[in-house]
Amino acid sequence: MPMYVGTLSFDLLLGDVRSLKEKRSVIRPIVAELHRKFAVSVAEVDHHDLYRRAEIGVAVVSGDPGHITDVLGRCERWMASRPEVDLLSARQRVHGDDD
Repeated sequence: MPMYVGTLSFDLLLGDVRSLKEKRSVIRPIVAELHRKFAVSVAEVDHHDLYRRAEIGVAVVSGDPGHITDVLGRCERWMASRPEVDLLSARQRVHGDDD
């Protein structure tokens, strides 16, 4: 059976955040909710030293690329609806056994 891995990265601009501690209080619940709601692996992956920017990476594994596209699409729509962040960009890829 083929295996597919889907990845999604979000480049985020945070609102009224003035410290790395405040940034953590915004990012940590987002990461936890993405994991809980969509059963994906998720982590902050870049811009660790900038308090108004964050990059969050999401990954999902499945034997069905359609399932991956659906899950990542729902993650992206959910993130775009978050009032505490501005979604600057989202990059989605599905990797197959041949990649």
